[in-house]
Amino acid sequence: MTAVAGVILAAGEGQRLRPLTELLPKALCPVGNVALLDRALTRLAGLGLTGPGEVAVNAAYLADQVVRHVGDRGHLSVEPDGPVGTSGGVGRLKSWIDGRGALVGNADAYLADPAREPGKDIAALLDGWDGETVRMLTKPTLPGTTGGFSGRRFTGFSLLPWRYIRDLPTEQSDLVRTCWRPAEAEGSLELVNYDGVYIDTGTPADYLLANLQATQGGSLIDPTATVTGTVTNSVIGAGAEVAGHLHRCVIWPGARVAATESLTSTVRAPGDLTVHI
Repeated sequence: MTAVAGVILAAGEGQRLRPLTELLPKALCPVGNVALLDRALTRLAGLGLTGPGEVAVNAAYLADQVVRHVGDRGHLSVEPDGPVGTSGGVGRLKSWIDGRGALVGNADAYLADPAREPGKDIAALLDGWDGETVRMLTKPTLPGTTGGFSGRRFTGFSLLPWRYIRDLPTEQSDLVRTCWRPAEAEGSLELVNYDGVYIDTGTPADYLLANLQATQGGSLIDPTATVTGTVTNSVIGAGAEVAGHLHRCVIWPGARVAATESLTSTVRAPGDLTVHI
């Protein structure tokens, strides 16, 4: 089998998710009390890809936070002058990838594995791969939307052969133009179906939706949180204090909700940063 490295793209600024991403890079925003980046790393670990020899993470916006969070769990590629796009990020890892294929995932993609076995869903990208084609995890395009690939949309992970990676630029560029469309044009793009729930967490509304999906209709409350109010269908992070009333909310670690507050469809971060959706 062709050797494969794992790459998680975590350099983006998350501009659409502001003001939440003024505190945390998008990759570290928690969904179901687990950082999006950790969800991606766990998925790769389920395939046996772990450690700095097999997994790389890139960082740019609030890079110091990403670097600290990853620690020795992966090889770190810091883009000091700002994000250089999905293709530029992979291109800057060419010497580390070094002839292997790359299983590339977007840190901000929320995937709910229908099998509840981390990595089993994206394992389909590797099954029977000859090391020459570009593979993409996909779902059918949504009604009323355009673009995509043969009626399907990208769902967070793609598999790139070395023959494409070795020629990637290291400046600003995206994989759509440098890999996916060229592979489509030459007939070497393979679309792999994903049966689970996929949510691009790029906006506050979709970020909330991903968290609510993670609750499976209930609530997720960290054991270290203090809850004296009422909570329904919400996520409450470590060390949070909730004295008020919550419905369909996300309360970040260390945030507080006063007894006088009644919040619905809201994200609350430390410092009383509040996003109503």
